[in-house]
Amino acid sequence: MHHESFFAEPANWVAIAYVVFFLLFGRKLWGVITGLLDARTNAVRAELDEARRLRDEAEALLRDASTRREAAITEANALLEGARAEAVRLAAAAEAEARASADRRERLALDRIAAAEKAAVDDVRTAAADIAATAAERVIRQDLTATADSALIDRAIGGLPSALGRRAA
Repeated sequence: MHHESFFAEPANWVAIAYVVFFLLFGRKLWGVITGLLDARTNAVRAELDEARRLRDEAEALLRDASTRREAAITEANALLEGARAEAVRLAAAAEAEARASADRRERLALDRIAAAEKAAVDDVRTAAADIAATAAERVIRQDLTATADSALIDRAIGGLPSALGRRAA
């Protein structure tokens, strides 16, 4: 068994080089690696803070939108109720106006009918009076003599008090 020295083995030299390399450059590498990791940690922390801020803003916007939505729904319901009440009021006013217009037309029609009846009665009376006057004139011309005339006047004067009494009553 041949025992070679520690320094004769290449694996030992690799281990020594590895240890020397890390002793010389390990601090620098460690600083760079920890710097990179710290930068990455700070970036992640900043992203988390930004995400938290954005989430808070989104929640505030959601609350504001919900409040505005509820206010809009309340206002819309109030407008609908107002519109319904106005529609009922307008329908009642239109119905009342229609009734009043129908009543006015009915009164006008009744007034026209009454006027036509009065005109017809007046025409009949006028025609009857004309016929009676014409008939009386014929009777007087043909049948009335001086003695019959004075008897007729006496009779009319005698019936005057009773005729005036009937008219007064």
